Amino acid sequence: MGTSLAVAGGLVAAGVGLWTGADRATATSAQVRFTADALPTWQTNGIVWALAHSGSTVFAGGTFSQIRPPQGSSGAARNAVNFAAFDAATGNPTNCNLSFTIGSGTATVRALAVSPDGKTLYAGGYFSAVNGTSAGSLAAIDIASCTPKTSFRPQMNATVRALAVTADTVYAGGDFTQAGSESRGRFAAVDASSGSVLPFDVNADAPGRAVTVAPDGKHVVLGGDFFTVNGTSTHALAVVDAASGAVTTPYPGFIADNSVVKSLAADQDGVYTGNEGTGHHAFDGRIGLDPATFAQRWRDTCYGATQSVLPYRSVLYSASHAHDCSEVGEFPDGARHHFLAQSTGGTSHYGWFPQTNDGLGEQIGPRALTVATSGSTDYLWSGGEFTTVNDAPAQGLTRFASTGDKGAPSTPVVTAESVKPSEIAVHVRSAFDTDDSRLTYRIYRDGGTTPVVTLTGDSTFWSRPQLTWTDKGVTAGASHSYRVTATDAAGNTSALSASVPASGAAKADAYASAVLGDGAQLYWRYSDTYPGLAADTSSANSNGVHVGGPALRQSPGAVPGSTALGLNGTSQWVYSDRRFAQPATYSMETWFNTSTTTGGLLTGFGDNTAKASAAYDKQVWMNNAGRVVFGVNSGGWKTLSSSAALNNDAWHHMVATQSPNGMALYIDGKLQASNTVAASRAYSGYWHAGYDNLRGVPGAPTSYWFKGQLDETAVYPTALTAAKALSHYNLR
Repeated sequence: MGTSLAVAGGLVAAGVGLWTGADRATATSAQVRFTADALPTWQTNGIVWALAHSGSTVFAGGTFSQIRPPQGSSGAARNAVNFAAFDAATGNPTNCNLSFTIGSGTATVRALAVSPDGKTLYAGGYFSAVNGTSAGSLAAIDIASCTPKTSFRPQMNATVRALAVTADTVYAGGDFTQAGSESRGRFAAVDASSGSVLPFDVNADAPGRAVTVAPDGKHVVLGGDFFTVNGTSTHALAVVDAASGAVTTPYPGFIADNSVVKSLAADQDGVYTGNEGTGHHAFDGRIGLDPATFAQRWRDTCYGATQSVLPYRSVLYSASHAHDCSEVGEFPDGARHHFLAQSTGGTSHYGWFPQTNDGLGEQIGPRALTVATSGSTDYLWSGGEFTTVNDAPAQGLTRFASTGDKGAPSTPVVTAESVKPSEIAVHVRSAFDTDDSRLTYRIYRDGGTTPVVTLTGDSTFWSRPQLTWTDKGVTAGASHSYRVTATDAAGNTSALSASVPASGAAKADAYASAVLGDGAQLYWRYSDTYPGLAADTSSANSNGVHVGGPALRQSPGAVPGSTALGLNGTSQWVYSDRRFAQPATYSMETWFNTSTTTGGLLTGFGDNTAKASAAYDKQVWMNNAGRVVFGVNSGGWKTLSSSAALNNDAWHHMVATQSPNGMALYIDGKLQASNTVAASRAYSGYWHAGYDNLRGVPGAPTSYWFKGQLDETAVYPTALTAAKALSHYNLR
């Protein structure tokens, strides 16, 4: 037998030998230092707001009163009043015990920073004493002895929310308006040894939330809620002179008025912001600034407030609840994702996706990040409001290591079909791995233990493209079965997929040959054996994803030898697993069979996948009367309609086209209507079958979900002619 390969976005190599999966210690997507596997770590009974480290010791500050062993571990809880110290490698507490308290109100630690020599820990927040020693919301701790430095008492008059430290200066930001006896508007600098207030004078009109020293050491970058600094218009972000506090780079209109800067970090490659917004058109993402000019180099416009950013080895790690990264070409609005990793030079996110829940308080999830090293292993620590990590109980603290990736990819979903003589096409929906975007797939035939082929492809949770291998030279009528595994870079291998059978065709499938010959770039035949994958028979590997468990392989289908997809009209549909640019010229085609009187979408194009799209047009739907309507939204909806009702429990064929010549709608091979409308709404999106948003369309149906059967759904990058629409219909 021969082979043929078609892989979406991947590399290919021939498979040889039995694969069992080696236990290697390499980590994750090539650029990312850490695995997504959470390590056992002592937990808090409240919120962790701040993290810092010195050597292999990690310090955590927040609003909590106890720490306890990891879930399932032995040991008793310990008192820990808003502060705890841990061994980076074990996750266990050290013997450093400090209590941050206040006479009235709720004490909290909101910021931690360590001196460049690693000997002094600075803590900011809202407290009046550390282990009984007076401290006015800003304290210095001798790390070796774990005792407050009594010589350092700057006395801030309100909460300190941010700290940055050099060899001789501590910069602070927060709610305060006074430092010691000096008036200071939300930002101040004090001597790192004595705590004496320095001439650095910044008068911001609203709270400071972040501060970092620029790589040149001559400038300090400020973040917060403010709109002016020293009388200069600059919202949420400003660069000031490190000695005087004079504004050197303002940012008027740079960040939306309903957004603030919550986090700042810097390395030799840049300065990075983490932002949080409220309301419509807020900015929640991250910005990379040039380290010398402080001009914007890139802007990541994901939605979902960013609480912390941390550059490490040319990767920017962030803690957020990102739920919509469609503006940077990634996942659409939907579930929250609490950790991201991207290049310090741009917006593309790497394949690293550990997860927490939203947790307590404001239900933000993680709020702080730090990296500590023990021996040759790096540990990324995170603290926050979360109570679970990777679906397992873990409150307030978690950590990830640079070694020991043990998590296997998900099990691939596979289907097989034969539309050409002596060939069986095996379609694989890419698996997902939380810390590897590039996976290796091994296909096994007829129960064999040696793979017949090995494929390599890239995938993330929002894009799991189809891989296709064609088994050639198959005897007509002979049956074969196929199973697939996925393996990550560390050698972790998924379970074998379910076995899928297929028999070699004796002759070409006439209908499929016509669709493929006319250039379909998406072709869902709905002959899938297992739920999850709507395989694409075309060479474009534009597979679909089943939602809600539609009924598979319904018979009879619309054309000879086919099976159909059954939809319940309430919760089932299919969307493309691939994001498409706005098509200017296209054709949508499908067969449908229904008796519904509540209508629903047949095919369409929208900007979301697992829920109703916000941007949608190029829609074909059935109205309550059973007529099929094709509409685009170009300065208002422009529609074409079938001449008769088609909800009569019979198979019907639909083709809808749009091109510079206009729109056309064909039913059962006959032109129903046409116009000269060439424009449609401009956005990138996903093809849908069976459901998407129809709010506001003319004569909107009662239900947006189609109840009935669909078969042979296809999308073309051209406008099918009337002759081709008729020829496809005549192949029924």
